[in-house]
Amino acid sequence: MDRRAVHEQWDQDRATVHELAATATAAELRRPSAGTRWTNGQLVFHLVFGYQIVRALLVLVRVFGRLPDSVSRRFAAALNAVTPAFHVVNYLGSCGGGLIGPRRAAAWLDHIIASLHRSLERAAEADLGRGMHYPDRWDPFFEPYMTLADIYRYPAQHFACHRQQLTLDR
Repeated sequence: MDRRAVHEQWDQDRATVHELAATATAAELRRPSAGTRWTNGQLVFHLVFGYQIVRALLVLVRVFGRLPDSVSRRFAAALNAVTPAFHVVNYLGSCGGGLIGPRRAAAWLDHIIASLHRSLERAAEADLGRGMHYPDRWDPFFEPYMTLADIYRYPAQHFACHRQQLTLDR
């Protein structure tokens, strides 16, 4: 895993959110995004939340990656079974989260990314290859099996996809 590239991408995403927070007008943030039911403001929050969720995903890999493969396979199957409920919670969470505003979201992202930087630097090389099964119906970037390294790369993939859906005048 190219840790430097991951760190650089996270920092680029952080800078993008800060730029959006500094330049997006209130009218632009209320405008619908492209390809989602969220407004631009809600989608900015969702970009940040994609980074936040990684902290929980890292815990899951560290726990389930040490258990028999069948345990994470059953866990992923159970989560896939509740995909419709997950999508509702995911949607509503970003609707509500969008109320915090882009400046607070940017400040929150600073803390999240600082934490992820420290976590990635502490991760042993052997642990980066440890993995588990994931609910691949929850997100287009979730694979049926993901390693710790995959999880560290995930938020930038999620960010890039949703960044393109913002309809801000740039």
